[in-house]
Amino acid sequence: MVYEDDSEIMIDGLVLPGLVKSLEVSTAAEIEEQEVEGSTAKPKQATGYEDGKVNIEILLMDSEGMSKEDKLQSIQDLFRQKGQDIPAVHSIINTHVAQRNIGQILFKNLTTKVTNANEQITVTIELWEYVPMTISITAAKAAGETNYAPQLRSDYQEYLRSRGAAPKQSDKTAYTPVRHRGAQE
Repeated sequence: MVYEDDSEIMIDGLVLPGLVKSLEVSTAAEIEEQEVEGSTAKPKQATGYEDGKVNIEILLMDSEGMSKEDKLQSIQDLFRQKGQDIPAVHSIINTHVAQRNIGQILFKNLTTKVTNANEQITVTIELWEYVPMTISITAAKAAGETNYAPQLRSDYQEYLRSRGAAPKQSDKTAYTPVRHRGAQE
């Protein structure tokens, strides 16, 4: 089996160690189907694109100066370092991935497999494209725009402004008709 040169995939400036067995990039369009009453055909509406997915399979073997375990540790540190709680956004550099317009990724999954027969570790990396979301805040309504909240009648608004307050009492434990009525029952 012929493998690609291991210097082709770089994540955050680190060339992934080992022999790249496969590199797969998949993207898909988002398409909604609409129900139309009385029709068996469902019209389709294109709404955008799903985030791309990059799957990499790498074989790690011992080499001069670096064991397969050391190579795995460098990949593990990209995926999740000790004490890391939230996945980090990484940049990826690869000719094929760049042709698919993917530049930033998140590690979605890291799978490793060791077999007794071979002196190698098979690493499968699943990456998802990271597309930052821009959240914009809309400005407050300009003067003259319609407010769709229910409007209070003007006479009720006037009542609310002029109704005053309840009389203040200095002794909150004083005799009141309500307390007296409750005490008799």
